[in-house]
Amino acid sequence: MEVHTVMLDRPAFLITIDTEGDNLWANPREITTENARFLPRFQTLCERYDLKPTWLTNWEMVESPVYREFAHDVLDRGAGEIGMHLHAWNNPPLISLTDDDFACNPFLTQYPEPVMREKIRVLTDRLESAFGVAMRSHRAGRWGFNEAYARMLIETGYRIDCSVTPHVCWKQGYMPGEVDYRGFPEHAYRMDPDAIACESAESPLLELPVTILRRDRGLIERAAAGALSLHRFGRRITGRFLPEVRWLRPNGRNGRELIETMQLALADGRGYVEFMLHSSEFMPGGSPRFQTEAQIESLFEDIERLFAAASECCVGMTLCEYEQRVVSKVQSKQLRTAA
Repeated sequence: MEVHTVMLDRPAFLITIDTEGDNLWANPREITTENARFLPRFQTLCERYDLKPTWLTNWEMVESPVYREFAHDVLDRGAGEIGMHLHAWNNPPLISLTDDDFACNPFLTQYPEPVMREKIRVLTDRLESAFGVAMRSHRAGRWGFNEAYARMLIETGYRIDCSVTPHVCWKQGYMPGEVDYRGFPEHAYRMDPDAIACESAESPLLELPVTILRRDRGLIERAAAGALSLHRFGRRITGRFLPEVRWLRPNGRNGRELIETMQLALADGRGYVEFMLHSSEFMPGGSPRFQTEAQIESLFEDIERLFAAASECCVGMTLCEYEQRVVSKVQSKQLRTAA
């Protein structure tokens, strides 16, 4: 009993996978889902360390028979969770927002609100029909989120969002607009649907920001980054080699840093850390970063080292399980206060 209690008191290790078609960075017009065949290897790795991924699933993946079979097995064994991930440009109803939505990849938040609401409803209904479970967890496609989106999620029955990326501003490349998360909390909070950077104790929507930490650049690094930022090509170099932030997300170059990022976040007293990746990144050629089988093997080596370290200090949970932990702690506190 004592060992079990200690495990429950550990911080949670959350795994979120944006589960989507193959190499969407290339803006394909015919979206394939071959990466569904590569997911069991990652699921097995998670289970080896008693970790539970949340597969945040978009339209083309729920339409994949291979993925549906995989996801049913995960759900039947209680080994993970299925949530929702919406890419607005290919999610029904298809309503053109630009001359070429497949090239522009607009945020859902750039569509009229009635269209936003219908896209959310259609994908939610499809996921619930396919898997026989209520959708409760969500991440916005391309990280695009706003107050209207939050209110629609609450209306549709969602209880967890993980779209916030602290310290990061996402700019739309081909349309005016941006989603700016600089100044947002790094920790879990009840998101105010009328001011999504703010907390509201009455809100039913729990926000679980991705684990992203500001990097402490040295004087020379800051000077170099400042000089490079004056030119577009220089900004690209800065983003790759002198990034301002560190994610709990493998990129092929940060294998040694992942464990340190987790440890720094936990040392800050957080109740969880949140790992993220895309399903297509488990397949050779499924993403720009991991093109070859050798790169995939290196990726899995980095992930396994992180998971082994996480299993020593954290407990694996899905997003819904973590939300239940938060609710239980609040209820226990209320009972103690009442007594």
